[in-house]
Amino acid sequence: YRTHTCNEINESEVGQQARISGWIHRVRDHGGVVFIDLRDHYGITQVVVDPERDFYEDVHHWRLESTVCFTGKIVRREEETVNATLATGKVELMADEMKVLNRAETLPFPVADETDYPEATRLRYRFLDLRRRQLHENIVLRSKITNSIRQRMIGLDFNEVQTPILTASSPEGARDFLVPSRLHPHKFYALPQAPQIFKQLLMVAGFDKYFQIAPCFRDEDSRADRSPGEFYQLDLEMSFCTQDDVFEVVETVMSGLFDEFTDDDTKVSTVPFERIPYRQAMLDFGCDKPDLRNPIRIIDVTEVFEDTEFKAFTSVVKKGGVVRAMKVTGIVDQSRKFFDDMIEFAQSVGSKGLGYIGWKDEEVRSPIAKFLNREQLEALKTAADIESGDVLFFIADKEKAACEIGAAVRNELGARLELLEPNAYRFCWIVDYPMFERDEATGKVEFSHNPFSMPQGEMEALETKDPLEVLAYQYDLVCNGIELSSGAIRNHKPEIMYKAFEIAGYDSSVVDNKFPGLITAFTLGAPPHGGIAPGLDRIVMLLTNQPNIREIIAFPMNQSAQDLMMNAPSEINERQLRELHIQLRPMKG
Repeated sequence: YRTHTCNEINESEVGQQARISGWIHRVRDHGGVVFIDLRDHYGITQVVVDPERDFYEDVHHWRLESTVCFTGKIVRREEETVNATLATGKVELMADEMKVLNRAETLPFPVADETDYPEATRLRYRFLDLRRRQLHENIVLRSKITNSIRQRMIGLDFNEVQTPILTASSPEGARDFLVPSRLHPHKFYALPQAPQIFKQLLMVAGFDKYFQIAPCFRDEDSRADRSPGEFYQLDLEMSFCTQDDVFEVVETVMSGLFDEFTDDDTKVSTVPFERIPYRQAMLDFGCDKPDLRNPIRIIDVTEVFEDTEFKAFTSVVKKGGVVRAMKVTGIVDQSRKFFDDMIEFAQSVGSKGLGYIGWKDEEVRSPIAKFLNREQLEALKTAADIESGDVLFFIADKEKAACEIGAAVRNELGARLELLEPNAYRFCWIVDYPMFERDEATGKVEFSHNPFSMPQGEMEALETKDPLEVLAYQYDLVCNGIELSSGAIRNHKPEIMYKAFEIAGYDSSVVDNKFPGLITAFTLGAPPHGGIAPGLDRIVMLLTNQPNIREIIAFPMNQSAQDLMMNAPSEINERQLRELHIQLRPMKG
């Protein structure tokens, strides 16, 4: 079908014969001579069909996206027709022979342009959508990124191991996808939400370093950064390691990966990545996934408002709440509408309002400044390092709400004022997560995140400290405000695991019944181990600058977890149900 791809022919081959095959991308008729852009996976070549050719008339009956094979001579283009945007733009193929390989019918949408079309149409004809340049390039880049990750992990002496796809259900996590067993009536497998147990068992089995590009399945609702049903992650685990050892591996892989797939003008965090304790992150950014491209930081000014005439804030403080503030430099001359819009935004994310004070030379501009005396205003200036032109925004609420609202307002200010550092990937580690937290509704102490993390201080910490003061060897990797992964040094000692669950209100029988395989393995010589699992989909989204995960997956489901192209999920017939010993109940309503 071809001697060259549509990206290969060049000036050095002028005068030679070539055969190329591909899709009809565009057709132009200039004074009887037909010019065809023929496209394949690699690029585009211009084909010229002279009116004297016996297949000339057929050209006018083709539809775009038909697949065709051309044979002809490579010739140099006229100077004025050179296309510098194409690798083959200095030459063209003068067609001597033509063979139609497959005629396309009327297209549901054009492939040649990047005009957006309804998502349902794009997903129903995903094979056509994948021919479009941007999406096609995204999938090719995903392949290259995946291969680069694999080679980097192998270069660090990690062994790639495939773990089971059919496994046991874990109802304490997200909802499982269940698979009925034909051989074992009334019993079900589950698709793995993650290879967590298996990778820890590999460490117990004596494998020093494990990884895989692992498929994970969770019956969750769709989000912009997560496809419903399945996602992929770089799953890794290491034996005899510390938290620092895990960080070193991940930083080596991530910094190298982002350097490889970005241009020279793009800035990537240098190794080692910044480490931010969880409680510090919640104060400085209001969340544990900060975008470090944003220069705005949040400070606590509760003490200043303990006794002021501004009752809206002082009353919050007296009820145990907090006042948080964030400085934005040089915006004091923004319009009244800007400040009104920010107040409206703050209210839309749950705040009762948004206070602000601006300073310009000796002038104080604010609707709330009249409620503060000179000493209080000076205290705010000192706390926030205010200079002329700066504005200080305020949020007063219970601490949890103040964090959530503060994070949202910080992000909105950064976006509206275009404060984010351009062309940059800023990584950080969030460390020192609390092992336990208190449920606000019940007052009960419970695990804050991962019950299988090793507490810092191990058994001594659990036995001697206030549970709410115990920290875990648990960490998150964040880039540009996106959580790429959570990880931990694992609790590999049964006695510590029993004690941790006891503090959270569970006796040892719960651990034995829910995690029998893991507990048994931990009594038979388990090494210290830890790991992490950065999300592949989110890495590709960052490197392609795509906000929608469906733009970096070849065959995604829609937001309702449906595959419109394959008509899944679908009903199955009665025979299949009988083989699985399943009887369907009528749906209510």
